[in-house]
Amino acid sequence: MPKPTPPLDIAVIINDDAWPENLEGRAEEAVMAALAFAKPKIKGAAELSILLTNDEEQHELNRQWRGKDSSTNVLSFPQIEPFGPVVGILGDITLARETLEREAADQGTSFDDHFTHLVVHGFLHILGYDHLDNAEALQMEGLETQILADLGVDDPYAD
Repeated sequence: MPKPTPPLDIAVIINDDAWPENLEGRAEEAVMAALAFAKPKIKGAAELSILLTNDEEQHELNRQWRGKDSSTNVLSFPQIEPFGPVVGILGDITLARETLEREAADQGTSFDDHFTHLVVHGFLHILGYDHLDNAEALQMEGLETQILADLGVDDPYAD
């Protein structure tokens, strides 16, 4: 599938030196694929930040913003209306390295593939997708599966 080329500035910020190198390109590829498949209305130049952090910082963000006293794999902080036009500051995605490593090992998938999945998942949240009920979850998971297949990543929801 051809990828759109909107003016999208993706800033990858690394707050933990233990993250593998060269994830910036993988993150950008994942976001651009999600943009292509989700087909939001693109209104102009846009910005997105992806913070690569650790469980400690992610735990604090999760506690502060979601009231949950634990770390989590990915958090999304949208700055646009759900399913609104893509323009301006879209939001922030944060990923916790240790949780990502544990989950990849538990699922028997590679770190890179799980990272790609979580970036796609986080960006779909930025665009407005969610999984609060079964219908939303099926829609979001189906879209994730299509995007990941396009990127050569196996279906994370297959049994």
